[in-house]
Amino acid sequence: MTASPDLLHELRISRPVASDALRSRVRETARVAPAPRWSTRFGLSSRRVAGVALPAAAALALATAGVLGLARSDDPATQDAREAGQLEALPGTAPSTTLDAQDATVGPTPGRAQRVTATLTVEVEDSEAVSVAAQDALELMRTLGGHVVRASVSTGEQGSATLTVRVPVAKVQGAIAQLSALGPIVAQEVTIDDLQASLDDLEQREAGLRARIASIRARLETESLDAQTAARLRSRLATLRADLADVRQNVAATKAEARMSTIQLTVLTPDLLGGAAPAPSRLDRTLDEALNVLVWEGVVALAITIVVAPLALVALAAWLARRFYRRREDERLLAS
Repeated sequence: MTASPDLLHELRISRPVASDALRSRVRETARVAPAPRWSTRFGLSSRRVAGVALPAAAALALATAGVLGLARSDDPATQDAREAGQLEALPGTAPSTTLDAQDATVGPTPGRAQRVTATLTVEVEDSEAVSVAAQDALELMRTLGGHVVRASVSTGEQGSATLTVRVPVAKVQGAIAQLSALGPIVAQEVTIDDLQASLDDLEQREAGLRARIASIRARLETESLDAQTAARLRSRLATLRADLADVRQNVAATKAEARMSTIQLTVLTPDLLGGAAPAPSRLDRTLDEALNVLVWEGVVALAITIVVAPLALVALAAWLARRFYRRREDERLLAS
C-alpha cells in the first residue's frame, strides 16, 4: 500500500517518536538467534565436512587402486599383453614387413625392387668358438657372392664378433639359414622395405626428361631460330640434362640397393648375454597395476570436473544474483 503525499508530508513535519514498548519489542526481535543450519544443527561445519570427505575420497581411491592392482598382478592376459608390448617396442624400426629369420617360406618378391635387411644374434660356447664362427661367416659370404662392409672380432675371456655383410637378394634366405646353424639363435629379424613404387616414379621421370631433351634438340637442329630463342633453348637443354643425370644416379642407387641385401651378424658368448632378464615380482606387478588404476581414476575425475564445472559456475552465478536481489529488496523496504 502506498501512502498519499499529504500523509507523508504531515509525518515529516510532525516527526513521530517510537514508544518505549515498541523500542523494547524491536530489541527483543533483534536478539532472537536465526534458525540453525543443518550443518550446525548436527555439530558439523563446511570445513569439517571437507576435512573429512577429501581424505576419505583419497583413501578410497588408493584402496581401490591397490585391490585392482593386486587382482591384476597375476592375470596371465595382462602379462602376455605386457610381454607383447615389449617385443613390439624395437628401436630404429621403420614401416616395413618384419619376418622370422627361420621361416624359409617367406622372403623378397622376385622381380620387385625391395630393400632387405636382416639381423641375427647367435650364441657360441667360448671365445675360440667366436673366432671360428666369424671365419665361417666370412667364408660363407664370399661363397655366396657377397662382401664385407664392416667386421669386428674380439677375443679373450668374453669374446664377441659383429659382422655387417652385403649378399645378393636372391641368396639372402640361404645365407640366413646357413648363418643360423653357427649356434643357438638368441635374436633374429628380417625387414623388407618395398622400393618398387619409388623406382617406378624415377623411371617415369627419366623417360619424361629424355622426351623433353629430344624435343628441344630437334627444334635446335631443324628449325630456323633467332639468337635469343636458340640461347633460351640451349639453357633449358643444359638444365634438363643435369636433372636427367641426377635421376639416373638415383635410379642406379635404388637398383643397387634392391640387388644386395644387408645382414648384420652378432656372435656372443653366454657370459656377454647375461642370461634372461628376471621376471618382475608380484609386488612390482601390483605397484604397476595400481599406478595404472590411479592414472585412470585421475582421468575420470578430470573428465567429471570438466563436465560439472560449467554447471557449478551457473549455480554460483544464480546464487549471487539471488543474494544481490534480496539485499536490494531489503534496502528498498528499509528506505520506504
